[in-house]
Amino acid sequence: MSTPIAVLIGSPGAGKSTVGRALAERLGVELMDTDVEIAARAGKPVGDIFVQDGEPAFRALEREVVAGALAAHPGVVALGGGAVLDPDTRADLADHHVVYLEVEFADAAKRVGLDTPRPLLVGNPRTKLRKLLEERLPIYRGLASATVPTSGYHPEEVVDAIVASLPGQKEDTR
Repeated sequence: MSTPIAVLIGSPGAGKSTVGRALAERLGVELMDTDVEIAARAGKPVGDIFVQDGEPAFRALEREVVAGALAAHPGVVALGGGAVLDPDTRADLADHHVVYLEVEFADAAKRVGLDTPRPLLVGNPRTKLRKLLEERLPIYRGLASATVPTSGYHPEEVVDAIVASLPGQKEDTR
């Protein structure tokens, strides 16, 4: 059974989906974006799961999807920002190459875009995003095999840094 080459973690707006696609393409593997998989299984967007079913229902489905991806997905896995809050997920991540995509608050706020549905940012999004980043920062840093900043970098530059951090990977020097 295969396991992921890299698992991307980070806050909303860190670039997990964008960088994940570019990294998977570079490595010639598939990307498993757990939020996309959760929405597909639920038959509705993540935001609707939060609103209609509640956060506990979302987190239970997220745990199931994440556990499956960590156990068997042979490519790149991008976790939703809050997946690391689950203690079982944190334990599962111990056996993987975990890349924390670090983003500065101003960039995260710009990238998240206040016009897109982010269930945990309802109300005062800027304040909630700042609080969320502060609360999760020690968890992200504690789980990381590698920390790669994304603020001010093009996704391909971030991918270069991730590839360089991979155990046993050699960068193509064309």
